Amino acid sequence: MRTRSPGGPHTGMQLSPWIILGSTIILLIVVMVLAFQNTNREKRYMSELLTAKGAALIRAVEAGARTGMMGMMWGGQQIQLLLEETARLPDVLYMAVMDQSGRALAHSDPSKINKSFDPNRKVAHLGPHQHENWELVTLQDQQRVFEVHRHFRPLDLAGPGASGHMRMMMRGRGMRGASNDWFSPDKRQKLLVIVGLDVTPFEEAIRSDIQTTIILSIVMLLLGFGGFVSLFWMHSYRAARQSLQDTSAFADEVVSHLPVGLIATDKSGRITFFNEAAEKITELNRSVAQNKTPDALLPEGLCGVQEILGDQKKITEREVECTFSENKTVPLSVSATGITNDAGEFLGQVLILRDLSEIRRLQEEVRRQEKLAAMGGLAAGVAHEVRNPLSSIKALATFFADQFDEGSEAQEAAGIMIQEVERLNRAITELLEFARPSDLNRQSTEVDLLISRSLKLIQQDVATRNITIHHHTESAICPAFIDPDRFSQCLLNVYLNAIQAMEDGGNLTVQCTSDAAEMVKIVVSDTGQGIPKEHIDKIFDPYFTTKNKGTGLGLGIVYKIIEAHEGHIEVNSIPGQGTAVSLWIPCYTGTDERG
Repeated sequence: MRTRSPGGPHTGMQLSPWIILGSTIILLIVVMVLAFQNTNREKRYMSELLTAKGAALIRAVEAGARTGMMGMMWGGQQIQLLLEETARLPDVLYMAVMDQSGRALAHSDPSKINKSFDPNRKVAHLGPHQHENWELVTLQDQQRVFEVHRHFRPLDLAGPGASGHMRMMMRGRGMRGASNDWFSPDKRQKLLVIVGLDVTPFEEAIRSDIQTTIILSIVMLLLGFGGFVSLFWMHSYRAARQSLQDTSAFADEVVSHLPVGLIATDKSGRITFFNEAAEKITELNRSVAQNKTPDALLPEGLCGVQEILGDQKKITEREVECTFSENKTVPLSVSATGITNDAGEFLGQVLILRDLSEIRRLQEEVRRQEKLAAMGGLAAGVAHEVRNPLSSIKALATFFADQFDEGSEAQEAAGIMIQEVERLNRAITELLEFARPSDLNRQSTEVDLLISRSLKLIQQDVATRNITIHHHTESAICPAFIDPDRFSQCLLNVYLNAIQAMEDGGNLTVQCTSDAAEMVKIVVSDTGQGIPKEHIDKIFDPYFTTKNKGTGLGLGIVYKIIEAHEGHIEVNSIPGQGTAVSLWIPCYTGTDERG
């Protein structure tokens, strides 16, 4: 069989919802970490960019201040103007120079000169070896500003000796006073220049990047989750499909090999399923029955198929006699029902045919055994009550026959009495033989030799009736485990029945074969008048006979002998053509010790 057990294990990976949940959580953590790293990277790039921009602006201011001081002897007012002009650049909110106390010495907004830069915070001053630093601050108006701090040393940038030269030039030109006081050596080492840059465009860009990252993360998360779910669904689908295929194959094999015939039709009434048992019962090929209606193939009115198709009635265990082929009638038990789905829609019908031939045979055998048991009790009583008086009657009839003259009418009457007593005694003897248990002396026997000897015993009978004997034995036939004498008696009874059935001559054929079941099969067939169909089931009954001079015990004795040999007998007859009696007896296996 090609099926697999529907409950068998699958070799594929088994996924559970917990695995999918765990995988989704891991994927979510990975996506969050990547999003966090991407946001920090964007912030770092922003700070580096703004720091570089602020440092570049500060260097530009220092370079301008240094050039003006060396060439045009600038002072604080010119640097103030330079800060104001530089602060006009895009994204520059303010620029200022302040001392260590946080007072603005110069500011792009003149109103804030000589004022504390921000009373609510202290500016973190740079150490002596620091070039610049930055911080993200929030002003009093809640505006966020990116500040870049750097030492303001315009004089030192001119190189060694530049500051002394500048001071001499400034003194020679009368550049003294408060505005230039913050260029003095004790202050210029502590001055800071601050650039306030607008971070709004960068923050908007970061927010946009964060939104994009969030969207991509959600998409990745959904794709990953969808992938895991799809994998789970795909595995579940494959497992369900495999289970469905296994179940379907298992069901097909079970239904196909059911011992009952199963015929299923669709809603249009055409056959869609026809199993092996149905083929055997109906003697129809599945390919022929496919897509045909039951009415076109099965006997008319079988099992109420028309009722099923018309009224969708249910039939349970209806016993019918069906003739599917010529000279073969099969007793059936029929069940039929319609098929509907959950919505009540009609889908088709199912027809179940169960062959009752074996059941009928067993029932007949039980009935016959009951008759034999009753006959055994009757025979014992008859033998006891009748045989002794018969002996006395025969003795008296013999005595009276001797008392009368030879050839007289009285002597003839006495002779007839003796013959009738002997006939009655023979009938009682046959009855006893039929009723008593068969004591067998079983041994290994060459069947072909036994058949040849038994046929010689009827040579005279067949010669006078113009009957031809045909004897065929298969080569290498196995020896039979039988009682030769009792089985010879069985064969002679069958031969005599066949001879008596061929009053005008004919052919008597004896065929012997063996099969794989370790049984020898002997078929005795004739070309006589045959047995009517209504008599086939009665031929083994005691005292049933259609002959004028028959006792009706011959085939009954044959049946008992075959049964005692653990074999069986089958009779097939066609009226007007002949009868075939098949005898099955066991082969000798070499280990049989039964007697």
